[in-house]
Amino acid sequence: MTSFARGQRVIGAATHYVENQPPWRVDVDEYGLNAPLGTAVRAFGAEWAEDGLREAGALVGSGPFQRDAHLANVHTPVAHAHDRWGFRLDEVEYDPSYHRVIAEAVARGAHTSAWAQPRPGAHVARAAMFMLFAQVEPGHACPVSMTHAAVASIEGSSWVADEWLPRLYSREYDPRLIVEGGKGSALIGMAMTEKQGGSDVRAGTTVGESMGGHAYQLTGHKWFCSAPMSDGFLVLAHTRSRGVDEGLTCVFVPRILSPHGMRNAFRIQRLKDKLGNRSNASAEVEFDGTIGFLVGEPGRGVRAIIEMVQRTRLDCVLGTAAGMRQSVAEAVWHARGREAFGALLVDQPAMTGVLADLALEYEAAMLTGLRLAQLFEAEASDRDIALRRLATPVSKYWVCKRGPHHAYEALECLGGNGYTESFPLARRYREQPVMAIWEGSGNVIALDVLRALTRDRESGEAFADELATTAGSSAVLDRHVERTLALLRRLAADPDEAPSQARRLSEDLALAFQASLMLRHAPGQDADTFIAARLGEERGAQYGVLPSGTDAAAIVARH
Repeated sequence: MTSFARGQRVIGAATHYVENQPPWRVDVDEYGLNAPLGTAVRAFGAEWAEDGLREAGALVGSGPFQRDAHLANVHTPVAHAHDRWGFRLDEVEYDPSYHRVIAEAVARGAHTSAWAQPRPGAHVARAAMFMLFAQVEPGHACPVSMTHAAVASIEGSSWVADEWLPRLYSREYDPRLIVEGGKGSALIGMAMTEKQGGSDVRAGTTVGESMGGHAYQLTGHKWFCSAPMSDGFLVLAHTRSRGVDEGLTCVFVPRILSPHGMRNAFRIQRLKDKLGNRSNASAEVEFDGTIGFLVGEPGRGVRAIIEMVQRTRLDCVLGTAAGMRQSVAEAVWHARGREAFGALLVDQPAMTGVLADLALEYEAAMLTGLRLAQLFEAEASDRDIALRRLATPVSKYWVCKRGPHHAYEALECLGGNGYTESFPLARRYREQPVMAIWEGSGNVIALDVLRALTRDRESGEAFADELATTAGSSAVLDRHVERTLALLRRLAADPDEAPSQARRLSEDLALAFQASLMLRHAPGQDADTFIAARLGEERGAQYGVLPSGTDAAAIVARH
């Protein structure tokens, strides 16, 4: 035995007894606990979908699903260019956890349910389902989103649509590349950008030579190919027919050529080492005699993909909002289960203010996403369609810009735990920037906003009509709208100044849109606080700087 000097006290040996740590946030109902989402689903006409959303909320909040979400990002995809005998393979191997995650999302129609089963509120219901899954594991949301969006481009080309749309609508998930027997389901990816072009897709050098009919033979290289194990891809190429240049054309590239049952030439060169999620692979691919089929009209490639791009931009907003929800939920959970300086963190005013501000940001982003989804409903009016042409890039610009800062602030609420990969907010912080880059980074989107305003007068009028629905409800918002419309008129009169002010205009329009939505659909205190914090004289540049007199605890309690 060790001897101790007289008077020396033995300190308790249980040094690894864990206390003052919140339990794992697991086996929770992610839909039932998300009161703002449920309210919005009902407000935007999808109350009929709530049973399915509750079931999905319990699933994604369960321990097994959360573990799969973690494992899919720990055991990363591996590219196999050749098999053991040296034959081209060009496959990406995923961990089984990834397949389980994406299979559950597909089974619940997070990809194409709004197309396959159209009814009032179908796009809102699909958007809510998409957010529930993206909240817990964002990587698989990439092919899910692209499959949803691709329908808009494919449906008008019967030579592709007749074979492929039934497979896209299927709720079965089959990850295999099957040569014999075919598959009853399919997911879609994209391969648009090239190393010399980025968002400037017209700078691409991929070429396609007509083979007669709707077929082209492609040669080229794509710098980013999302979800390279998808069953088909939308690709842009400069096409020629009988020696005549046709221009930039959209083509559909299947991995398996039917009815011949042979693999298409689709060379996976390497996987990207990304900042964000690791579960879903992104690759560089080469086309060398690759067969593709016309989508839309020759030389009208941008027009063929524009509706798809609008929908993937919508999903960028939804994906960012889903990430914000995860951040708020984890931060509030931690604060309710952690004590510091003699009180729970959630009851300490400085922390309560930050949590309330994070919750309001999420609520505004979620309402923005579901309102946009409503504008894409099959029964959308001409005014709705005009509104979405402007509201989509406006919202994509601002909401996605807010995502990384929001994730960081929530991560900080967890302190050192948040900074480790054992907790989900480190992964979320790394993931949020992709939403601001994918489908057009900030400058590209802001300039698209300018183009929509200058070339599409109806979209600007529809946006003004939307804001007019809450005119007189908030003096602060009314003044902001007046300033924003004055800036718009000034830039319209001075095209040379407009590009330098495109970001400011996009931000101002987005905040006006969000504030109007909060007034219509959020509790009064949430709406008033959001407007004062973002547009009022007391607004702060940091989270947690709320107007004096705000009942932050009441806001947090609703989230």
